[in-house]
Amino acid sequence: MLLDCWSIPSVMLLTFIFLKTKYRFRKIAGVIVCVAGLVMVIFSDIHAGDRSGGRDPRKGDLLVIAGATLYAISNVSEEFLVKNANRVELMSFLGLFGAIISAIQISIIERNELKSIHWTAGAAFPFFGFSLAMFLFYSFVPVLLKMSGSTMLNLSLLTSDMWAVIIRIFAYHEKVDWMYFLAFAAVAVGLVIYSGGDKEEDQHQCIASVGDEDAGRSKCFDEEADFDNINRGAIAGSSKTGDTSKHDCITSGERSETIENRNIGKDVQGKKMIY
Repeated sequence: MLLDCWSIPSVMLLTFIFLKTKYRFRKIAGVIVCVAGLVMVIFSDIHAGDRSGGRDPRKGDLLVIAGATLYAISNVSEEFLVKNANRVELMSFLGLFGAIISAIQISIIERNELKSIHWTAGAAFPFFGFSLAMFLFYSFVPVLLKMSGSTMLNLSLLTSDMWAVIIRIFAYHEKVDWMYFLAFAAVAVGLVIYSGGDKEEDQHQCIASVGDEDAGRSKCFDEEADFDNINRGAIAGSSKTGDTSKHDCITSGERSETIENRNIGKDVQGKKMIY
């Protein structure tokens, strides 16, 4: 319970700080319902008496908190890389460096356990099945992170406890408390509420984008109208300038004709006086 209840708020806080993710009331309500379902699972274990005490609970709690924090950092970093880089490249390097780091850890920490394994078909098939399950898990995680985010991933992982209950019932024929089924229903309802918040947010974004497009179109229309007015003013000014120049040409032509007529009249009068 501590692992799941600490990783979900850590993921929400990290995505809010670094990825600028905004959580509406509906999403927060979905998270609360999911966590409430997880708490029911723990209380059902207490009610059924299926809880064993640890040797050092405080140390265990600190280790769980540290692991949940690192898991939240890993999920948020992967979400950032999926949304801003190449998903195939991310999965390739994740598998490459994961294999190298895991091999180093096994050779240091679990070297003796690895030597003591008797490799038979019964021992190899569980390893193969687990490897296949983890391969499929980490192949689909980037897709979920790109579609819904790391918070939705951690909320979906809460259902792993419920699948464990189903395996206990049908594979090991164990009896479980009735609160398990109520908790499973609460987690499912919480996931539906949270995913519904994503659709509502997409609608708000679509409305905002349509509003921005309308504002951009009106701005373009205003700019085109201003440009047309400027062109009309320029054409009107040029036509007025052309009329004025024509009028000036006509006036200057009339003046030159008048001066020539006066000169011709003077010449005629001079010739008459001579005669």
